[in-house]
Amino acid sequence: MRRLFHRRWWVVIAICGIAIGATAFVARRHTGPATLVLSVDRAVVPADGYSEVHVTAHASDGRELSGLKWRVEKGKGLAEMVAPAGSDARAAYRAGVTPGQVELVAATQGAKPARVSFDLVLDPSDQFGDGTPDFLRLQDAADRNAFRQWFTFLAESTYFQSDVQRPAEVNDCAALIRYAYREALRTHDGPWANQLHLKNLPTSESVRKYDYPHTALGANIFRTQPGAFVPDDISDGAFAEFADAETLRRFNAQFVSRDLNAVRPGDLIFFRQAGQAMPFHAMIYLGPSHFGEGGHWLMYHTGPSHTGKKKDPGELRRVSVEDLMQHPEPRWRPVPQNAAFLGVYRWNILREAN
Repeated sequence: MRRLFHRRWWVVIAICGIAIGATAFVARRHTGPATLVLSVDRAVVPADGYSEVHVTAHASDGRELSGLKWRVEKGKGLAEMVAPAGSDARAAYRAGVTPGQVELVAATQGAKPARVSFDLVLDPSDQFGDGTPDFLRLQDAADRNAFRQWFTFLAESTYFQSDVQRPAEVNDCAALIRYAYREALRTHDGPWANQLHLKNLPTSESVRKYDYPHTALGANIFRTQPGAFVPDDISDGAFAEFADAETLRRFNAQFVSRDLNAVRPGDLIFFRQAGQAMPFHAMIYLGPSHFGEGGHWLMYHTGPSHTGKKKDPGELRRVSVEDLMQHPEPRWRPVPQNAAFLGVYRWNILREAN
């Protein structure tokens, strides 16, 4: 009887030991390394600067995720996080305007990092058929305003810089415009400002849609040929970093009016002075000064000229609208009666549907 009792007792102990071992094994499995599983709501996205990709994460063993961190591992500049993840298992990324593959990585304590990717593809649309691709247009009102603020500030700032600090490239009217246009589309941080010797920067945000030169066209953002945009334009020379005044007018801006009352800050006014070696001239309408002076202002560079054997490099000028209207030479007055005045033009990237 005693032997039977002891045998039963050892059976109970063995069963308990198995149960405890199984529980410990399950616990070890639950507390051991897990795998993150990531998924995106779409694998192919137009590189239009606005489309979003939503990413979700979960643990392979079903545990609750905490302290989840996200980052762009590949394709920086192609996508930007728009919904901070924190400990959330969901994130959202906004497409840039440069085609390519974007690879995202998520990591958290207690789980191995995971990766997921999606592809940004060229958006070939040209809403207005003017040759400027929609991926360059600033469809958002805040972006348009940011561009106008930075474009006019940068142009006007050159007037107050010393010869040493002023960008060496600014040597004629088109060069001034190209410089201000290009730099207005960058991210305006401290290193950028120091490089250009800029102080007392505007409080305006930078353009958010893209950051020059991170576009499908790279740095070649000025159109140089007629026609609507087609994908082959990216590589066939239809765009370049350089464009003279006439090229800027014909292929990069739209006619607004020959009435100066229609002008807005950041618009251009063009003249064609027949008989000159460089007949096309452009001025930037600044509107109110960024440097605290009243009135409404225009900014331009006279461009180089030759007098006999002597070359004059020209100079930057800032003139009020009122003074230009009374210019001693009527051919420089921006009035409809002046045949040399071609009118007010607005950048294609600022173009809005009627």
